[in-house]
Amino acid sequence: MKKIIFTEDAPAPIGPYNQAVLHKDTLYISGQIAINPKNNELVMETIIAETKQVMENLKAVLEAAGMTFEQVVKTTIFITDMNDFASINSVYGSYLNEKTAPARETVQVACLPKNVNVEISMIAIQ
Repeated sequence: MKKIIFTEDAPAPIGPYNQAVLHKDTLYISGQIAINPKNNELVMETIIAETKQVMENLKAVLEAAGMTFEQVVKTTIFITDMNDFASINSVYGSYLNEKTAPARETVQVACLPKNVNVEISMIAIQ
């Protein structure tokens, strides 16, 4: 049986999906973009600020499921410009323990929802 995870501390879905789904001991977090859940506005001043908001949104969803970044086993990062990789990676890495960091891929894509520059999804286990 799956359990829907929702928190007001992360942006509400902008389509027919949920923030996350918990199935048995595995949490599947939908891709998060840099929407500030307090005012529903995009945070896009810099790629650093944008990525920080994405990570804060992911953190809120993890916490709603009773988890932390330590339990993340897989991450997918979608970016629109590979030239932003170093900045995104720096922010992303500041939320994780490098020795126990999850498996990951980073993919450059043509376009993302709301024309953002970065979207990140995660899988975590209890």
